[in-house]
Amino acid sequence: MSKIDEIRAEMVTAMKNKDKERKDTLSMLLAALKNKAIDKREDLTESEEYEVIKKEIKQTKETMELAPGDREDIKEQCRKRLEVLQEFAPEEMGEDAIREAVRETLAALGIDSPSVKDKGKIMKELMPKVKGKADGAAVNRIVGEIIGK
Repeated sequence: MSKIDEIRAEMVTAMKNKDKERKDTLSMLLAALKNKAIDKREDLTESEEYEVIKKEIKQTKETMELAPGDREDIKEQCRKRLEVLQEFAPEEMGEDAIREAVRETLAALGIDSPSVKDKGKIMKELMPKVKGKADGAAVNRIVGEIIGK
């Protein structure tokens, strides 16, 4: 079952339960997924679906951070929206899993003692493996730590 079908089913359940906030969030997410599919002109892959979901989460977090201090209603709405969006987000890789992926990449590239010069080559090989599963900033930081050693 694709994410679009899964979200549509959840949206129907939310409508039946008269949960307007959940329905609105799911509707917004469904629209974002459909728009991405229309732009691509074919069905989305699982990683592309996760990218759209993560983008919606990021935008909601930004909205919450930029809301004026006295606007608790906006912040609360964003918190509720994040709860719903997190249900459909992919499981994030932890630091240990990222470090393991970096070690595997280094082994695949045949690099025993990585240097700063190798970072571009390492990232080019590593990022497609962890895309959608790990935060890019965390991956960059961990690769930097390993290279710095």
